[in-house]
Amino acid sequence: MVQPTARATDPSALGPPRRHYASVLVLTLMQVTLVIDNSVVNVALPVIRDELGFSAAGLSWVVTSYALAFGGLVLLSGRVGAIIGSRRALLVGISVFVAASALGGLALTPGMLIAARVLQGVGAALAAPSTLVLLMAITQPGVQRARAMSLFVLSIGLGAGLGLSLGGALTSGLGWEWVMFVNVPIGALVFFGVRALIPETDRHRGRLDVGGAVFSTIGMLALVHGLTSAAEQGWASAPVIASFVVAGAGLVALVLTERRHGAPVVPLTFFTSMSGAAPLLAMMLIPAGQFGFLYFAALYTQGVLGFSPLQTGLSVLPFTVGLLTTNLTVSRLVTRYGERVVGAAGMVGLLAGLVWMSRLTPDSGYLDGLFGPFLLLGLGAGLTIAPLTAVIMHSAPREHVGAASSLNQAMQQLGGAAGLAVLSTVFAGTAAGSGTAIGISTALTVATAFPLLALVLFAVWARPTAAR
Repeated sequence: MVQPTARATDPSALGPPRRHYASVLVLTLMQVTLVIDNSVVNVALPVIRDELGFSAAGLSWVVTSYALAFGGLVLLSGRVGAIIGSRRALLVGISVFVAASALGGLALTPGMLIAARVLQGVGAALAAPSTLVLLMAITQPGVQRARAMSLFVLSIGLGAGLGLSLGGALTSGLGWEWVMFVNVPIGALVFFGVRALIPETDRHRGRLDVGGAVFSTIGMLALVHGLTSAAEQGWASAPVIASFVVAGAGLVALVLTERRHGAPVVPLTFFTSMSGAAPLLAMMLIPAGQFGFLYFAALYTQGVLGFSPLQTGLSVLPFTVGLLTTNLTVSRLVTRYGERVVGAAGMVGLLAGLVWMSRLTPDSGYLDGLFGPFLLLGLGAGLTIAPLTAVIMHSAPREHVGAASSLNQAMQQLGGAAGLAVLSTVFAGTAAGSGTAIGISTALTVATAFPLLALVLFAVWARPTAAR
C-alpha cells in the first residue's frame, strides 16, 4: 500500500526552472561529498599512521571500516528509504555523516578514528540510495533526466579526483583532521538545501530484511578482519581462523535468510546464472584493484619519494584528467559500441595501468614510474564503471531493479574493502623484509589479478546489450 505524501514524482512541483536546477545541483553535491570521502583520506594516511600510531596492516582499516559499513548497510537502507521516504532517509543520513566526520576530526587514538569511520559509513549508506531515487523523481524522462544523470555520473569522477587533491591541500595546510572536518560545512549545505528544495517521495509499506543486512555485514566484516589480521598474527592463528569461520557461517546464514524473505536485500535470483552474477562479481573486483592503487600511491609518493601530502594530491592529477576525459565521452562511446565493448576496454586499461605501476623499484621516480600508470588508470576507470553499472541494471529482473541499484553500490564498497585487506596483508609481509617500495610493487602485482578476472567475467558471461 502507498501512503500519500508530498509527491516528488511530479517535477513541476519544484516550481521555476532555477529551483529545479538548484535541486539537481544539491543532490549532485551530496554524491560528490560521498565520493570525495572515499579518496580524500588516502592522501592523509601516512600522516595519520605517524600521529595516531597505526600499524602497517592496521592502517588499512581507516579505509576498509568505512567501506564495510557503507557496503553492508546500503542494501538495507534502500528499503528503509522506500518505507520512511527518500527525503527523510537522506536527511538522517546526512546528519549521521556530518556528526561522524566531526568525531573523526577529534580522534586521538586509532580506535576513535575507526569508530568515526564506521559511523560515517552508516550515514553514507543511508544517504546514497536516496540521492539517486530523488534525482530520478525530480526529473522528467527524456532529455531532462539524461542531463541530470550525466551530471550525476560526472560528479563521481570529479569527486574521486578532487578528493585526492583536496586531501593533500588540507593535510599540508591545516592537518589531517581537516580531511574529516571538511565534510561538516559541505554536509550542512546539502542538509539545508534538501530541506528547502526537495519534496518527499511516496512511502511504501513493507518488511525490512534486517537479517539479510546483518548477516551480509557480519560475513564481510569477519572476512576482511581475517585477511587484515593475517599479516600481523599469521594465517594459522586462532583469531584469523575464527574470523574465517564466522565469515563462512555468515554467508550460509545470509543464503538461508534470503531464501525465505519476501523482499530480500540480496535477491538470490541475481546469482542463479552467470549472466546475472558475472557483472556483479566484476563490479566487486574492479574497486579491489582501484582502492589498492590509491592507497599505495599515497604510501609510495610520501614514503619513498618524500612528497608532502599536497605534492601527493597534485601528483595524482593525471589520474583525474584521464577519469574526467573518459567520463565526458563514455556516453557517446556506449551509444556507438555498446556497454559490453566499452566496459571491457576500460578494464584492459585498468589492467595495463596496474601492470605498469607494479614495476616500481626503490629508484623509480615520478615521471618514469607513476605519471603514465596514473593516466592509464584514470582512462580505464572512466570507461569501466558507467557501462558496467548499465549492464547490471539491464540484467536485473524488473521486480528487483531497486535491489540491483543498492547491490551495485554494495559490491563496490565490499570489494574495495576485501581487496585492500588482501593487498595490505601482502604489503605488510613483504615490506618488513624488503622495504616499502618492494612491498608496494609486490602488492600491486597481486592487484593485477582483480581487473584481469573482472575482464574475463564481463567479456565472457555478461549479457550483451545492443549499441543504441
